[in-house]
Amino acid sequence: MAESALADVEQGHPKVGALIRARRRQQHMTLMELGASAEVSVGYLSQVERDHATPSLGTLAQIARALGVSIDYFVAAPAPHNALTRSNERNRFSLDGSSIIYERLGADFPGNQLSSFIMLVPPGYHSETVSHEGEEILFILDGSITQRLDGEEMIMSAGDSLHFRGNRPHSWSNHTDQPARLLWTGTLALFRSTARPSRQVVAKAKPGTKPVRKKVTSKEKRT
Repeated sequence: MAESALADVEQGHPKVGALIRARRRQQHMTLMELGASAEVSVGYLSQVERDHATPSLGTLAQIARALGVSIDYFVAAPAPHNALTRSNERNRFSLDGSSIIYERLGADFPGNQLSSFIMLVPPGYHSETVSHEGEEILFILDGSITQRLDGEEMIMSAGDSLHFRGNRPHSWSNHTDQPARLLWTGTLALFRSTARPSRQVVAKAKPGTKPVRKKVTSKEKRT
């Protein structure tokens, strides 16, 4: 089943690196500014923009938040209309350049705090090391992965689980020759209908021109 799902993944999605770079330049942000805001190293961010590295959904969510967009800006993922998903009807998706297949379980509604996915991880996969807000729970459905947390390495097999704070540096890999399936749930917001920029972006005026002041209406004042 796992091997079949790996074979069924469709490629050809837009490169996220080019989309990140275009949005960053639109926001007049340097790589250093974006890296600091997204809590991602400048070196890794540069690799992502040049499509030499593919970020996990969690890292992409941090970058998206720093750029003031939702992750949907970069990923054309299925959006469930309600909380019920059927095992044989869930659409699978992946990031271009990544071999991981995601099945989205969580719905997006006002006030929700959780994101949840089933992840199909191919043999030999290695994630980047990240730390972020919130917390995560991993539950291994099939196969085995190597989880690294604060420098500690642990082998997790089917039935094992791990609950930890996201601000502890962590990474994981599939050290076996078989695909692994795991359930990931966390409070890190991955898909949201709206997103707010992490900083105010001021448009730069062209030389020799005066900045145009927008008239504020009474309605805008009230909001």
